[in-house]
Amino acid sequence: MKVGRPRDRSSSISTADAVSVTVRGRDLAQLIGTMTFTDYFVFLLMGTMPTADQRFFLDACLVGIAEHGLVPNVQAARMTLAADPGALQAAVAAGILGCGSVVLGTSELAGRMLDAAIARGGDVTAVAREVAQEYRDKRLPLPGFGHPLHKPKDPRAERLFALADERGTAGPHVRMARALGDVVGEVWGKPLTLNISCAIPAVMLDVGFPLEALKGIPILARTASLLAHLREDGTQPLGFYLADHAAEAVNYVPAAGA
Repeated sequence: MKVGRPRDRSSSISTADAVSVTVRGRDLAQLIGTMTFTDYFVFLLMGTMPTADQRFFLDACLVGIAEHGLVPNVQAARMTLAADPGALQAAVAAGILGCGSVVLGTSELAGRMLDAAIARGGDVTAVAREVAQEYRDKRLPLPGFGHPLHKPKDPRAERLFALADERGTAGPHVRMARALGDVVGEVWGKPLTLNISCAIPAVMLDVGFPLEALKGIPILARTASLLAHLREDGTQPLGFYLADHAAEAVNYVPAAGA
């Protein structure tokens, strides 16, 4: 990403006047009712309509990653709404801010790892073993691997891979992800689940989705889920309950010398 003052102070996404809105060169009024939101998301990102495979897998990934119960960022959103029931936008923002390198944000990291591994060339299994060993030696978490609940397999990841096989789109990224899944347990000395955050970039990169936009998929998906949780919290409030139980679950220990 470029930083600093731009020489080209222009944008190609949209403009508007008193009687029209133009998005990526097309009249927004003509897009309304004729374009799905999934298509529109790709159109906004890339300036072109998605292929049939891009549309299919983006929909599949959005469904797969949107909801996973009372995970940390959902709890943060619910507790924020409890603090100010009128600030829905703040509660959604609190939840989105929790999409980081541990929760939800690993799709981009996994995608970059897969892309770099493929660029090495050579035998896929050998390269996968090298990559896993390098992460292990550097004591770095392997993006898209491990899960506190899903063991030995993440059913969401397995489904995305199966769909890629069915549609004939499984390419180098899916092959590399699967190769990593085959060797990581041996290299790390313990089983590590290949989770959906590795499957998403694998299937999406194989259908030509841009690498730099991968993190947007879980962010967009989880926004929908957060809105559902916050609507529920309006009638079944859990925010303060979650906060109270967090306080009960943690023991206070005076600092040494206090």
